[in-house]
Amino acid sequence: MKIAFIGTHGVGKTTLSFDVAALLKKRDVDVDIVKEVARLSPLPVNRKTSLDAQTWILATQVAEEIRACANHPVVVCDRSALDNYAYMALACGRQKPVERFVDFWMKSYDVLFKVPLVGTPSADGFRGTDLFFMLAIDELVDRLLAERKVPVERLPPQDRDLWAGRALERILRDPAYARLF
Repeated sequence: MKIAFIGTHGVGKTTLSFDVAALLKKRDVDVDIVKEVARLSPLPVNRKTSLDAQTWILATQVAEEIRACANHPVVVCDRSALDNYAYMALACGRQKPVERFVDFWMKSYDVLFKVPLVGTPSADGFRGTDLFFMLAIDELVDRLLAERKVPVERLPPQDRDLWAGRALERILRDPAYARLF
């Protein structure tokens, strides 16, 4: 089973990934986390990114998902191929061959959670806090989801403290989770 938290940077996807993985581990589920790979990029990211940088990020994301899924029955991803592609599309324009691959890869996720942009972004020393840039990514992710009619669970902007529990409830109801046991 593969789960992904998607959305713009700085909205809490990493925290949610760890929180949900911890809740699953408490249920004795063998789970792995695919962390955000952009932080490992040997090339500039954010506003200084390039097609090469975003291609590296997308390819590394997919490779990490393959590695994790080969070794664990449940994988929680801090991002998906689609939101990684949104950064590429915003910076470099739509890339039709890459989009076809992303469309194919999106079918590998069992549950997607869209994490909303709430409040003022906080600096983490890596991602930019330019609200205009963050909103542009968030809106592009929503547009790409809608164009593809990708099913997504939207976390409500309120009750942030309840997001991990809501995500867990949804995961436990998913047929992919039931097939694990």
